[in-house]
Amino acid sequence: MKELNLIRNYYTPIQPSVKSISNVSYKEITPNPALKNYIHCFWYLKTKNRLNKPFSYRVVSDGCIDIFFNLNNTEENFIMGFCKGFKEFSIAYEFSYIGIRFYPSIFPFLFKTAAKNISDLDTSLSNITPEFSSFISLLRNNDLINTIKELEDYIFSIIKASKTSIDLRFFNAFIAILRANGNIATDSGLNTGLGPRQLRRLFNYYIGTTPKSFCLVVRFQYVLNQLLNSKTPKNHFFLDVGFYDQAHFIKNFTQFYGISPMKALL
Repeated sequence: MKELNLIRNYYTPIQPSVKSISNVSYKEITPNPALKNYIHCFWYLKTKNRLNKPFSYRVVSDGCIDIFFNLNNTEENFIMGFCKGFKEFSIAYEFSYIGIRFYPSIFPFLFKTAAKNISDLDTSLSNITPEFSSFISLLRNNDLINTIKELEDYIFSIIKASKTSIDLRFFNAFIAILRANGNIATDSGLNTGLGPRQLRRLFNYYIGTTPKSFCLVVRFQYVLNQLLNSKTPKNHFFLDVGFYDQAHFIKNFTQFYGISPMKALL
């Protein structure tokens, strides 16, 4: 589906890098060009040395669905769905996690499973797609680059075998939200020809939440991009994307990130 390139053109999900602990590293790896419309990145979270206490890892809301597993124990593999707020995990003293971050709507499209079933959850991948879980459990070389190559080959085979397409009525509404950075009236600004109930049903299937909730996350991600990537953000730029005042902005940001904007930028 050639229109999928519009997702990456309009949306760049951000997860905060690991800053506070010197013995933990995080990096994102760009996928093979054949997968660039489907996967935002592969990511790697690893301890350099054994920690003194379990590591607390914060995941901010980004609208994506992630698959992840420890390279040292591939039999245990997981999936995390759309989150309406930040999540924090205590994950171990030593680990070598690799993850696949699918763009919003892509995992349900490829694996024919409703995103709503995993909203606000992290659960065993075997509960959602046993075949993919079994494939991951057989990965044994513990080498990051070769593991990513095997994952890419598997996902590419799923893409080639896929005979369905995303509902264009949903997709047009989805892209309209991304294009507007989430600042759009979902009851009047989407013009899909669908009634509110039908549109909610499609968003629940492909995204895992309602159009309105997805807008809030897209808007948060736009703000996060502005704060982290712009050297001189425009004063009160948050007013341009629908926040009533600074207090409203800070409360919303903290819901999705877990800390205030000022602390996030330290």
